[in-house]
Amino acid sequence: MKKSALTLMSLLVFLCTLAVAKKQMNQRLYDINHGRETVMSEVISALKQNRIILVGEHHSNKIHHAAQVDVIRALRESGVKVAIGLEMFRSDSQQALNHWVEGNISASDFQEIYYDNWNYPWSAYQLIFDYAKEQKIPLIGLNVPREITRQVSRRGFKSLDADQKGKLSNITCRVDKEYMEYIKRAFGGHAHGKLNFTYFCEAQLVWDNVMAINALAYLKENPAAVVVILTGTGHAQKNAIPRQIRSRSKVAHAVILPEVKGLIDPETVDKTDADYIMLDL
Repeated sequence: MKKSALTLMSLLVFLCTLAVAKKQMNQRLYDINHGRETVMSEVISALKQNRIILVGEHHSNKIHHAAQVDVIRALRESGVKVAIGLEMFRSDSQQALNHWVEGNISASDFQEIYYDNWNYPWSAYQLIFDYAKEQKIPLIGLNVPREITRQVSRRGFKSLDADQKGKLSNITCRVDKEYMEYIKRAFGGHAHGKLNFTYFCEAQLVWDNVMAINALAYLKENPAAVVVILTGTGHAQKNAIPRQIRSRSKVAHAVILPEVKGLIDPETVDKTDADYIMLDL
């Protein structure tokens, strides 16, 4: 290839990289605590002071996942040692996550493990996993084995034995009004008339508790890291996983939710729910 062609190709790659960086740093946000619109470049200094950052999603929305990658990329490029905590992987699949980041597992084998953990299409999440592998960003399986939540949803938390409970203390369906409304909506979408609501509520709280416990455990072993937790908007909002973090630690944390008109926007969400809303998603 001629030198001029190589130079042109290098220039195009540079311009594409610059465009991506500009987009992520200009991601429009609504700063709930200050009641104003802003952009990522203006809040990154404050954001990186947190040890845990929860970035919510609607699981099947690829735009939400692209925005999550933008947050991770902005933090990493600002000098933060980022790790990614995943609702969609159980902690007992951690070895597979390590192998993926290290490049020691094939895409087909990893996808098989992914589908053993999660029901949503791989294509919705591929951008996240590819970026983590490319940049060697640690991935953390935060969730509990599915047999635990299945048992709790059918027979209640008290049905678990000591080994199954592990580090979990007693869990009862006691939450504030707003989070209870979320759980009721989730119950309506999952129950199909077969589940006991109280047990379903306890299963949701098991997820919140376990993800908080596992994220804090990672930080204890990796004190220089910042964990970005990717999870559904219901679990990300402040009365869910963050509430469990606050009950166990004084670790600084922040919540970023994606804009969903009529559900998550500056008119419907306040500082008791989140810190930032990603706009125009």
